[in-house]
Amino acid sequence: MGPTASGKTALALDWAERFGGEIVSVDSALVYRGLDIGAAKPDADEQGRVPHHMLDLRDPWQTYSAAEFANDARAAIDDILARGKLPILAGGTGLYFRALLDGLSPMPEADPTVRAAIAAQADARGWPALHAELAKADPQAAARIKPTDPQRIQRALEVLQVSGRTISDWQREPSSSPRLPVKVLKLVVAPVDRATLHERIALRFDAMLAAGFLDEMHRLRALTQLRAHPAPLDLPAIRAVGYRQAWEHLDGITDAATFRDRAIFATRQLAKRQLTWLRGDLSARWFDPACQRDALARAVVDFLGG
Repeated sequence: MGPTASGKTALALDWAERFGGEIVSVDSALVYRGLDIGAAKPDADEQGRVPHHMLDLRDPWQTYSAAEFANDARAAIDDILARGKLPILAGGTGLYFRALLDGLSPMPEADPTVRAAIAAQADARGWPALHAELAKADPQAAARIKPTDPQRIQRALEVLQVSGRTISDWQREPSSSPRLPVKVLKLVVAPVDRATLHERIALRFDAMLAAGFLDEMHRLRALTQLRAHPAPLDLPAIRAVGYRQAWEHLDGITDAATFRDRAIFATRQLAKRQLTWLRGDLSARWFDPACQRDALARAVVDFLGG
């Protein structure tokens, strides 16, 4: 586990080759087809070196829940173990990790009709107005969810309308999912110096631009389903860090320099949120991959030897 740009992919590839492993991606952007360069998806060479799972599961105009991820990832892990291989979970999406390792509280399933009605209200009134409505019914959820987070606002209102109970009430219910029936070693890779992580983020984003990120964004915008979507910027795929900023840049809202600055700032904010979530997991061991790589490798070897 670790913040974006911390070096998780390289370590996972190294360990998979060394220990006969296969990589299970735990990243909410990598499940979408077409999100390749801007999401730092393992390229064809990396996927050829080591089998990868949980990539390219949905089209960018579709949604994919944490519960769906947990079910699909468990099936992938079972398959890897059945073939005598080592599952290596690598990513930075905290909700996906929690859903997979600890299970989720029971929750009503999505209702397309209710979702469509909420989306129509948002088109007419705006998401901040729906956030204010949520604050009256479920202050706890509204305090956690930003007025600019349409996906979570919609889900909270959907749960309320479908079940008559707030999403906060549901989240207090104990998990109904069984824990993974295997021992798990939780390792966090993160530079101790925040400036080092910020530098890595900027360098990686510039490399993405050089590799054709904006060309990738042009291809996504040309997809019929995205062109026809009434609010593409509200889709989970396009809300992925960097993609929203690229979309707005190609809309002419920002110039090239402003686009770069905004995308790098958004990525730094994502890393900050990831680090906050990771600090809450007291069972995880932390390592700086730049200066503690040997200790990190020993932790893995000791775990597998046990």
